[in-house]
Amino acid sequence: MEAITVKDEDDVPDAAERLVEELNLEKPEVPGKPRIVAFYGPMGAGKTTLIRAVCERLGVTDTVNSPTFAIVNEYCTEAGRRIYHFDFYRVERMEEVFDFGYEEYFYSGELCLIEWPEKVEEILPEEGVTRVRIGVDGETRTIRVVG
Repeated sequence: MEAITVKDEDDVPDAAERLVEELNLEKPEVPGKPRIVAFYGPMGAGKTTLIRAVCERLGVTDTVNSPTFAIVNEYCTEAGRRIYHFDFYRVERMEEVFDFGYEEYFYSGELCLIEWPEKVEEILPEEGVTRVRIGVDGETRTIRVVG
C-alpha cells in the first residue's frame, strides 16, 4: 500500500477510507481468527483521531475516544458488528493485560484496533495483525502499512 499523507485534520477521513478499503476492514469476521490493526506512532501522532475516523467509516454509532484508563472500549456498528479499541499506553506489567482476558478479544474474530501495541508486542498473534506506522514531520503525518 502506498503511503498516505495527512497534512491537516480535513485529510483524516480520506486516510481512514483508504485504510478501510485497502485493509478490507469491512469483511465479515471469522470467529477464532485475529483481525488486529496495530497503530504505532509517537504521542500526539493522531492514532486516536485516525481510529475514530476508521470507526466512523465502518458505521460506529458510539462515541469513539481513547480507552487510556479502561484499556479497552467496545463499539458497535449500525450493522451490529463489534469493534474493540485498545490503548496500552498505561500498561506497566503484562499481568494487567492477562488479567482482563485479552485473548477473548484478540481471538473473537472481531476487529481490534490497538494504540501503543509496542507495549504488548509479545502477545500479539503471529498471524492476523496489520501494523500501521504514523510518522510525524511538523504538522504532516505519513501513514504506512508495514505488515
